[in-house]
Amino acid sequence: MNATAGTTEGQGGNTMQGVILMAVAMLMLPGMDAIAKYMATFAGMSPGQVTFYRFFFQIVCTIPLIFTAAGSATLRPKRPWLNLLRGAIHGAASLLFFAAVKYMPLADVFAIYFVEPFILTAMSAVFLGERVGWRRWLAIMVGFGGALIVIQPSFILFGWTALLPVACAFLYSIYLFMNRAIGEADSPLTMQTIAGFGGTLFMGAALFLGGAAGIADFAPSLPPSLFTLVLLLILGALSGYAHILVVRAFRLAPLSLLAPFQYFEIISATVLGYAIFGDFPTPSKWLGIAIIVGSGLFIIWREQKNRRVEADIAFD
Repeated sequence: MNATAGTTEGQGGNTMQGVILMAVAMLMLPGMDAIAKYMATFAGMSPGQVTFYRFFFQIVCTIPLIFTAAGSATLRPKRPWLNLLRGAIHGAASLLFFAAVKYMPLADVFAIYFVEPFILTAMSAVFLGERVGWRRWLAIMVGFGGALIVIQPSFILFGWTALLPVACAFLYSIYLFMNRAIGEADSPLTMQTIAGFGGTLFMGAALFLGGAAGIADFAPSLPPSLFTLVLLLILGALSGYAHILVVRAFRLAPLSLLAPFQYFEIISATVLGYAIFGDFPTPSKWLGIAIIVGSGLFIIWREQKNRRVEADIAFD
């Protein structure tokens, strides 16, 4: 799963650096989800437990950076409660995503999840009063139509599980709003580390309550082997470092330039899903994916065009 935050710090070389960081991060992140699917399907670990380890090992992997590169002051964020809440919301979104990939092909989950830019655009219009023209509203509706093309056969096969990525996308949109609220008060490393604590605490409580209720997808367990422990460490490293790259990228380059790179996740998710699990999207699902990506790119293009017009008016 991806993350966005911040504003542009520089131009020229900084912009290209941001593009490179974003592209690398988007190719890395589906590796995290492939590990989560492997742990749930082959190692017998519940999605709730995998999600807990995802945040716990994120802390384990980012804290050494704090003491070697940033200093212990990084553990004292200026907005601790917002960062903890941000982590808890991210934890809930990750839980839904990992539960979905346990039962569904990776590429299908990503395709449905990519209604997130449409949800975020709609929320920006409703709650922030941002102007969204009829063309972008039309693109949002078309994008949701593409998602339905992917959801429909998945719903027949997996039932209500096929809607988990939609719920994940909604929570992740709230998480992005939290990023905007925090702004640049804290560094990307601080934000990810404290969010790791928030996600770990949230998932610890969810595991306790879900396990006590006897819900299979919350069953607590320890890593069954050294190999799975190594995989969980890699899971935490990928989640922590890739999200740091994304937060940093959005501080180096404009959102409208970087947003299309989110769709790189479809590429690596499809490759990993086919190579590891033998899953490959059907022609109808490819059609849905193409509609979702095309609608999302149109929204980004319109946003970029509107900003150019506003900049020209301001300049005049």
